[in-house]
Amino acid sequence: MHIPVGIRSLAISLPSIIRTNDYYREKYPDIVAKAEDKNLAKFMSLANSTPSNEYELAMEPYLKDPFRGTVKRPILGPGESALTLEYRAAKDALAAGNFTINDIDLLIVSSFLPDQPGFGNAAFLARELGMQCPAWNLDASCASGPMALQTATALIQSGTYRNILVVISCTYSRLVDENDTLSWFFGDAAGAYVVGSLSHGQGLLASKAINTSFTCNQFSVKDTVNEEGKHRLRFVVARDTNKIIAENAPNMIKTCCEGAVAAAGLKLDDIDFFISTTPTAWFVDLCTHLLHIDPKRTINLYPECANIGGALTLFNLYHAAKMGKIRENDLVLLYGFGAASSSVAIVMRWGDVKVAD
Repeated sequence: MHIPVGIRSLAISLPSIIRTNDYYREKYPDIVAKAEDKNLAKFMSLANSTPSNEYELAMEPYLKDPFRGTVKRPILGPGESALTLEYRAAKDALAAGNFTINDIDLLIVSSFLPDQPGFGNAAFLARELGMQCPAWNLDASCASGPMALQTATALIQSGTYRNILVVISCTYSRLVDENDTLSWFFGDAAGAYVVGSLSHGQGLLASKAINTSFTCNQFSVKDTVNEEGKHRLRFVVARDTNKIIAENAPNMIKTCCEGAVAAAGLKLDDIDFFISTTPTAWFVDLCTHLLHIDPKRTINLYPECANIGGALTLFNLYHAAKMGKIRENDLVLLYGFGAASSSVAIVMRWGDVKVAD
């Protein structure tokens, strides 16, 4: 018997700085002029002179743009951190759903990266919020949003908890220098949602997840030393990453999305709206092509936020709901994948979800 559990309220939080492409054109004109010789273009380029697979075909229209489809990226400002974004998203999600701190009996947090080495942000956020309930960290990299939803739903369906607050943040900008073209591709954000009981037939219906071990050697965070002799953590992308993702993404997307829909006893045509992670400007185009989904039944906000990691699915879900593209009792297919982590699709029937302003 299906126990109706799912998202009850939803919020996002962006930092104070919105950096446009003009910022880089004005401050780094020489780098922009030579962008095709820099890190971003080396990462996002064709393996050969012409597209050789579906991923590269989806990418091809963006190759003439030195920013590869990014228009804006939210960036941490002075005094801001993963924790400050998480706190604001959490408070807004609670307020939107009219929840008090005492209504929440578990806090799950995913931070990439947390604000202190060695410890995730969960207990630190619980302290800021004044919570007494258990608080623990979950890491599924960019798939953390849907993976945490799957986890929280199962915990509530088991009867262990009643209401769970999930908070996801990503602060990539701390891991790249702004004179590195990879910085054009990254942003910062947080999202939060409360999971609890819904009306009959609503909530998470089915899911399908697999691991993404094929990406284990593609992304890394390394300790580097700058010109002043100071140690810094920096994000490193392997040269063959685009090729590896291009070869594996189609099967990954189809396995999870088709598997989740089948597990729910549905067909892809039954889905009212599709929400995907958007790590690149063309990723949704690839998904809709592979799954034969009408592009009108999805949303792609990558140009507005760049790659904000684990917050991507929540950012897209929030805006789709806010814009009225998702309504109560709609069937929603949610997809996300993370490097060196998992790929996951969830089918849910949307409830009376309260969306923060």
